[in-house]
Amino acid sequence: MVPKTPPPNPMPPKNESPEGSMSLLEHLDEFRSRLWRILLVFVIVVAACWTVSEYILSFLLKPIREHLFEGDEIVFINLTEPFMIYMKASVIAAIFVASPYILYQLWAFAAPGLYRHERRMVVPFLVFGTLFFLGGGAFGYYVATPIASGWLIGLGEQFQANITLRSAFQFESRVILAMGLVFELPIIIFFLSWIGVVTPGFLMRHFRTAVLIIALLAAVLTPTGDVLTMSVFAGPMILLYLLGVGVSWLVGRRHPPRSDP
Repeated sequence: MVPKTPPPNPMPPKNESPEGSMSLLEHLDEFRSRLWRILLVFVIVVAACWTVSEYILSFLLKPIREHLFEGDEIVFINLTEPFMIYMKASVIAAIFVASPYILYQLWAFAAPGLYRHERRMVVPFLVFGTLFFLGGGAFGYYVATPIASGWLIGLGEQFQANITLRSAFQFESRVILAMGLVFELPIIIFFLSWIGVVTPGFLMRHFRTAVLIIALLAAVLTPTGDVLTMSVFAGPMILLYLLGVGVSWLVGRRHPPRSDP
């Protein structure tokens, strides 16, 4: 009796494979091209924001001004300080305005290494990535900055306050940008869950480690390092991590893992 020859292993379907591999030099060239595009658009947006930089800076400093003592005002001590702060305010505004384009370029750089069904997530990635980044900035502006600045200024109520323009802007800009980046955590977890890198069980097993890392990040990201400001950062980060666990659970129910663990 002639033994049956086992059928050859079927080739993976074309639509379930990445677009193709790229050499290291090709990756570097692609990265440089994307970076130049981001830089060009960013410079244009900064120039546009510069034309209204006075209004931008006034808006940014409002949460701090509201907590100054009666009769006090933010001062500057260097001749070039207002010019530099107006420029930095334009840069901060440009980061938020150009964030959808920046996220798109980052996605386009990573897309060749993704499967076809994963590349279809470009629109949700851009929409929710932008919304969460803007939401984080809004949280930093409307919640974190007023709470932290009000408490810190209140500690010096028995002294004469001379808050400089540089210190006030540096404090608020760091809070706003840091919270914008922090609010991207659920998006990152969603993407890692979609490609099968993390699971809800993995995230919960390492919850204590995540809390420790969040505490360290809060200490690094806070402008002053005081306990209250660190708590304002760490609290939302922990909640966003738990939100990411829920997102990962939903992804696991609707989307099979990319590969076996």
